[in-house]
Amino acid sequence: MSAYTLRPIGRVESVLTDRSGAPRQPDEGAPDAWLVFDDVYAPALDGLAPGLDVLLLTWLDRADRDTLAVHPRGDAARPLTGVFATRAPDRPNPIGLHDVHILAVDGPRVHVRHLEAIDGTPILDVKPHLAPGG
Repeated sequence: MSAYTLRPIGRVESVLTDRSGAPRQPDEGAPDAWLVFDDVYAPALDGLAPGLDVLLLTWLDRADRDTLAVHPRGDAARPLTGVFATRAPDRPNPIGLHDVHILAVDGPRVHVRHLEAIDGTPILDVKPHLAPGG
């Protein structure tokens, strides 16, 4: 298979500093956070505004890329399940998918609600939600 190179376009700034303290899902106590984009990507933020919901893709850089199966939610009572059937951060290509709500845009910084990514997590991309059929 071919190898591909991804370049981070920014980083997450969050009060979450380690995996053990991060909620598993945004509705489980994830704090607001800042997305800090490299200045060169500032023009790409045009059109982002408070009130919009977007999909944020991150690189879970502290993930174990050799993990292929997990007990969902870390619960040993649950059967071992392949990572592609879970939202586990440990996986061959640890791409994080986050549905976030924009609170503010300040130059190359975007304030978002309920982001479970930890401080320093590399940002790969931001995509708008598409309307059904759009």
